[in-house]
Amino acid sequence: MKIFASLATIVLLSFAPKTDKPKPTKAQLYVANYENVLGTSLEFKFTATTEADAENAEKAALKEIDRLSAVLSAYDQNSEFNNWMRHELNKPVKVSAELFNMLSLFDDWKKRTSGALNASAAVANQLWTAAASKNVLPSKAQLLTAVSLMQQKHYQLDKKNLTATRLTNVPLVMNTFAKSYIINLACDAALKSADITSAVVNIGGDLVIKGDVLDAVNVTNPLANAENNTPLAQLLVSNKAIATSGNYRRGNQIGKEWYAHIIDPRTAKPVVGVISATVIANNATDAGALATAFNVLSLSEAQNLAATIEGVAYLVVTKGGKMVESKNWNLFVDRSKKEEKNNVQAIMVGSEKAWDPKYELTINFEFNKIAGNSHRPFTAIWVENDKKEAVRNLALWFNKARWVPDLRNWYKINSVKFKADNKNYASVTGATRNPGKYTVKWDGKTDNGEFVPQGNYTINIETSKEHGTDEILRQTMELKKATKKVSNKGNVEISNVTFDFRKK
Repeated sequence: MKIFASLATIVLLSFAPKTDKPKPTKAQLYVANYENVLGTSLEFKFTATTEADAENAEKAALKEIDRLSAVLSAYDQNSEFNNWMRHELNKPVKVSAELFNMLSLFDDWKKRTSGALNASAAVANQLWTAAASKNVLPSKAQLLTAVSLMQQKHYQLDKKNLTATRLTNVPLVMNTFAKSYIINLACDAALKSADITSAVVNIGGDLVIKGDVLDAVNVTNPLANAENNTPLAQLLVSNKAIATSGNYRRGNQIGKEWYAHIIDPRTAKPVVGVISATVIANNATDAGALATAFNVLSLSEAQNLAATIEGVAYLVVTKGGKMVESKNWNLFVDRSKKEEKNNVQAIMVGSEKAWDPKYELTINFEFNKIAGNSHRPFTAIWVENDKKEAVRNLALWFNKARWVPDLRNWYKINSVKFKADNKNYASVTGATRNPGKYTVKWDGKTDNGEFVPQGNYTINIETSKEHGTDEILRQTMELKKATKKVSNKGNVEISNVTFDFRKK
């Protein structure tokens, strides 16, 4: 399979043999997906007249991401940032412009948020992670000590000489801005490197959109964040940056309570009021900073801060499920999309009892990691009844429509009705995911929206990968009214697979 997806027209696929395609005469959309980039997932979307131009843009963007990661990464022990962190205290160190800019951004936003954004929040994160490992809450004394450490001045910058001087041994992490800073420069590198008219770079749900394109973006619902759940909103965005910060994917379990990974450095406690904040801004660092600030500051404080920056729009979801929108949010909402209407009434199918709508099947799995940046496999997930009839398609992830037949089992069933259209290429903004980990849900409905009978069903997960194997995993389960959970070790491409049938 090739790396890129091409979307020029809506094409009905067939089992024709693979042949070289004629050179396009007009711009097309090319898409590439990766796992394990900056600790999460990566997607490129380029508009170009040739695949060669798209490949050049991809190479340039990846090169820039690797270059900046070698400067800013807190996970790479050999990065410039970590080398600087090992320097002795009170000694000025000459640093790159990129590291200097990142440290300057933290200084600026720490002041603008009255300490709500702080590079030393890692102190409190480490405290809560250690507490979770012992299943006990941090003590009041531990929290006060953490606050005291975080409130110190940790470094001194000299703009004239481009030096940074460490003042404390407190751990620092650049994550709040690093992703946003990197995707912005990666997008610029792609546009400069090749004859492309637009570029979209999406790392872990934070994205930059530049050029002649109106990109479709789905906003993940924090209360229903499986890959195939209906998005909270569907946007159309051009020449903007979007970032989402939330606590629904990462955090710590202590006792029966879930504690967010986002920390308020002023109290050393996890945030509680907001579960997700999506921000649209003119530049990536503003979007990333504000998305985090909306989680930490009070809602009124964050709204006042956002009002000081031109062109900002936002959607905030509180712990109670309340949605708060900026006045200009609706300017970006795709009004052509209608809300999905759910039929929640159980019905009888012949003499069989229908699926109880209070139940759902959750499928969790992860793609196996390989060294370096790896493309995400083409993947199809669907459900068959005990007669081996396909009743529901749950997910189809692909980069290029003409290679979808490589998903042989799925395509044998769906070749007639499959069409490559724009909805397959919508960007997604959501809280940062762990690399390669995905969740898909089945609500018991067919592709036509009707509930199936209770009974035995087989869930199929088929993968096909460039320079890799074609694999299919099948799991049969009795789905009635008894909760159950089944684990499957997976195969060459996926692992840690669980099928969890339970009440919603």
